[in-house]
Amino acid sequence: MIIAPSILSADFGNLQESILKVKSAKWLHVDVMDGHFVPNITIGPVVVKGLRKYTKQVLDTHLMISDPVKYLPEYIKAGSDRITFHIEAVKDPMKVIKLIKDLGVKVGISIKPATSVDSIKEYIPFIDQVLVMSVEPGFGGQSFIPNSLLKISEISELRKSLNSDLLIVVDGGINEVTGKECSLAGADVLVAGSYVFNSDNPEERIDSLRW
Repeated sequence: MIIAPSILSADFGNLQESILKVKSAKWLHVDVMDGHFVPNITIGPVVVKGLRKYTKQVLDTHLMISDPVKYLPEYIKAGSDRITFHIEAVKDPMKVIKLIKDLGVKVGISIKPATSVDSIKEYIPFIDQVLVMSVEPGFGGQSFIPNSLLKISEISELRKSLNSDLLIVVDGGINEVTGKECSLAGADVLVAGSYVFNSDNPEERIDSLRW
């Protein structure tokens, strides 16, 4: 299991120290929100650029924004290794997939809790990861939506015939209980924010998610 601590829950007053507390994690998850696609505003490319200076961890950037095509080159230039966009935010997903690949990074598609797996099925052969939102996107600290497990299982079945290298990422309400449930359903990557960072021992919390 790959654990991707979400910096949404990190201490932005001392981001470098926060990242050092989760240095055993292979990935860092970077939530980008524009206040339009989701009801919150978070970070821009300058923060990604700052992160890149003091970590070699994979920067997994999740664009929860209305116009990913306009902004994704800046996030890649800043140092993102993987870019995930929302199927609900674009009219031509294949165009976005091709653009991200042409810019030299891994590409993912995310789906909100109300969006069906069928909406992304045709794109699975062309992407590197699917991000299942297990809470409504926009804010950290929410409770896990149980029917997300059905989506994880469905995607896990689809990848057997469509893309055996596909990673299934789950984001929202992850803790030691829901993390295990996601693992059993077929998840490969767990994004955890408040569970990891709102702890006296973030590394211990990370270890508790490694099923």
